[in-house]
Parts: sequence; structure tokens; C-alpha cells
Amino acid sequence: MSTSLSLPALSQPALARLASYVALFVRSGDLVALTGDLGAGKTTFARALIEAVAGEAVEVPSPTFTLVQSYEQLRVPIHHFDLYRIRAPDEVHETGLENALGTGAVILEWPERAGDLAVQARLDLQLAETAAPDRRNVTLVGHGGWAERLVRIEAMMRFADSARCSESRPAFLQGDASRRAYARIATPSGPAVLMDSPRQPDGPPVREGKPYSQVAHLAEDVRPFVAIANCLRGYGLSAPEIIAADLDTGFLLTEDLGDDVYGTLIGAGVPIEALYRPAVDVLVALGQHELPAELPLPGAAPHLVAAYDHGALGIEIELLADWYWPALHGQAIPDAARAQFLALWQPLIERIARCSRHWVLRDYHSPNLLRLPDRAGIGAVGIIDFQDAMRGHRAYDLVSLLEDARLDVPLELEERLLGHYCARARAEHADFDREDFLAAYAILGAQRNTKILGIFARLAMRDGKRGYVRHMPRLWGYLDRSFRHRELAGLAAWYEHAFPRNQRGRVLGI
Repeated sequence: MSTSLSLPALSQPALARLASYVALFVRSGDLVALTGDLGAGKTTFARALIEAVAGEAVEVPSPTFTLVQSYEQLRVPIHHFDLYRIRAPDEVHETGLENALGTGAVILEWPERAGDLAVQARLDLQLAETAAPDRRNVTLVGHGGWAERLVRIEAMMRFADSARCSESRPAFLQGDASRRAYARIATPSGPAVLMDSPRQPDGPPVREGKPYSQVAHLAEDVRPFVAIANCLRGYGLSAPEIIAADLDTGFLLTEDLGDDVYGTLIGAGVPIEALYRPAVDVLVALGQHELPAELPLPGAAPHLVAAYDHGALGIEIELLADWYWPALHGQAIPDAARAQFLALWQPLIERIARCSRHWVLRDYHSPNLLRLPDRAGIGAVGIIDFQDAMRGHRAYDLVSLLEDARLDVPLELEERLLGHYCARARAEHADFDREDFLAAYAILGAQRNTKILGIFARLAMRDGKRGYVRHMPRLWGYLDRSFRHRELAGLAAWYEHAFPRNQRGRVLGI
């Protein structure tokens, strides 16, 4: 399978812009093959691509005489080969080209001198001179994995052009664990974030003929993000402004809220409470609004907001049985153990599922919150990654924040901010039941941390993303906090028996 794209008479800035788009999609194992006559601009394109991956200007000498220059400390390691001095394909193995494809991406000039290269993901880029000395006709052909990516690049460039960003070069922006990708890009009114969120294909049926994403009510395109962002902004909260949107192809241009991410600031020494107290106040303010079942969406049908129902809550906790149990025990969970696990959770889930009218942003924690010092009040907290929001119990987002899976929240701070929330909520709502809220908080803490343990085990076992397992001891610590509540005593005993404390660390060796 292959896809082609022709771009006539590109100037040198336009060629560098194209390289910046290619850089957003390049991955380890890719081959980017550059062809063209001497002086056609192969090294110019390679330099622009390497700098785009690096995110800054770097020295990129031509490898004509060294044959290869490697840039191993980049987001994606790059190996830049020039085979101009190679006279026969059998000389290529001495250059280390095949090994380089196993450790990063390869940019290859004069690929025709290498003979046939068996590469699953290959992008061919041909540069041809034109009558204008500073212009080049460019033809791109994507093979294998690059066929789909090339189609996406073309669509993204068209979207950027329509949003008046035709002169801008996007810069990679680190995102989350999903298929969404992000880049910073300049607009006439200032910096913005370009979101690439293709519609997620449904997976195999897992429950009642539905894939996991539908049972768990996960967003499958950008429509929920736009509708929810607009609604949150209407409350005076700092969700990103939607500058431009293509709902069908899955591209958004949004306000850039900056780099002061809570997790980064805390890692740099900013006191947690100085950040988390305003974030708790945002949840108090959000709790004053019931989440409607429909949210308006400009130019499209309303977004239907799902309830955090029994199906969604239940399938999330089963991730522990499906992934963490086999990671620890080396085999699937026995039917009897699964049945007991679900039976213990059943009344707890039913209790939570009955409360389905409040906002649940779902991932309200340090990677998705930003400090905005130039704004006041609840607007000083930037909020991102809320497209999976549902109608549920308002304790959920407080648990997400105060039992943050990615950083340690001391118990005394959790208790102090939990008390702060309850006091503020009681002042705002005369019918606020503190004891009932604390019970729901404990149940949802256990539910969320159970889910995340399963997700992190799945990321390690299925996807090879082993970095997440370092957070598992923290999650077990949070579970212990939840299990102190009397309503979770039976569940606590099951977890202690199923996952003995002296064995939980085995999962770290997945």
C-alpha cells in the first residue's frame, strides 16, 4: 500500500515547513529516503527535519564523507546517512544502516545506491529543480505505515492553511498516552496548539456487542472536546478557546495555555498546596452546575453526555482482573475469584451510579492542569484533556486530584484539602451531606486506583510502555487510604488476599 503527494515549486521556507510536519509523524524504525540531483536540497531538507525533531537549532553537518551522523538524544533518535560515495550495494552493510533502523529513524540520501531495503515504514521524498533557482518540486510517496501518515500530513497542512497558519512551522508538543498528538504553531493572533485527533476505530466487542470505548464512554472524536470546552468557558473556567475546528477530520486549533503544567511545577519545587487549593476551588465552583445531558456544538448535532453508569464503572475495575492479576500471578484470574471480586464491587458501584448529574471531567490531575498567573480566581487554573467528561458523582474529580497517580500527595494534605472542599461545598449547598460524600470519595478512590493499576499493567504488558509501572506502589498506597472506610472492609480483605503485600512488587518486573 502506498500514497503519494505532489507539492510544486516549494520555496526553502516552505520546504522547512514540510519537514516540520514530517517530524511530527516520524518514528523509530522509519526510513526517510531523499532523492534528487546534486544541489537539489536533500541535505537542506534533512537538516530541517532533524532540527524539527530536536525542537531547536542543532549543528547538522553533511555526512558525505563520514557516511553517517547520528543524533541519539532526540525525541526520536535520528541517523543521517549519505551514500554518495558508495559504489555498490554490498558496501552498505559496512555503514551500519540496518542496525540504525533498529535504534531510531534513518534519513537516507542517495537511497538508490543501497539496493532493495526491506523497511515496513518508508517515506520517499524526491526533490526536483525548477526554472526558479530557489524553488523545488517535491513528490512524496508513503509506503507501509507511512501511507496513512502521509494522508494525515496532507490533511493537517490543509487545515493549518485554512486557519491562516500557512507560514508557520509546527513544533512537537508532548501529549498523553492516547492516539492524540499535539503541536505548537503560530497564528496571526499568537501561539496556539494544533491537536491531531483522528476518529478512534471501534475495537472488538467486549460487552453486549459493544467495544470497550463505548461501554466506558470514551470520546471517539473531537466533538466532545469542543462542546465541553465551550461550556466550561461559559462558566468562567480556563478551558482552551477553540480557534478553529474540523470536526470530520479531527483537527483542532486551540488556545495555548502555556507550559506551567502542575506536574512540572511540583517537580521544580513549587509547593503542592499552593497549586492544589485553587484547583479544589475550581471543583467547588463546577459543583454548582449540573451537567446537562446535551451540550450544544456549533455547526453540528449536540454532544450527548453519557452517565457514569454501572457499565462504565464496572468495566473499568475489571481491568485489574484482566491485566494486573495475570501480571502478578502469571495466569488468568480464576472464575471464582473474578465472581467474588465483582460481587464485592456490585453494591458499591450501584451506590455511585445512582448519582449521575454532576460534572466528572475524569482526568482532573497534575498532567492536565496549568497555572495561569495572569488570570484571577477560578480562571487561574488551566484545564485540558476533558473530552471523556460524563455525568456522575462530583467526588470523582476530587479523588483524581488528591490521589494523583503520577505524584505523591501526602495524606495530611489530602485530608486538609478534602476538608476544605467539604466546608466550601457545605457553604454553597445547604443539602450537602458530608458523610455521604466521604463514603463516595472512598469508593471512587478505590475504583479509580483499581482502574489505573489495570491500565498501567496493560500499558506495560501489551504496549511495552514499562515506565508506568513505577507509579504502582503509589496507587497501592492510595488504595490503602480508601480501604480504611468501613464500607470497604470486605473489599479490602479480598485485595489483601488476592494481592499479598509482599508480592505486589513483582509486577514491577513485567
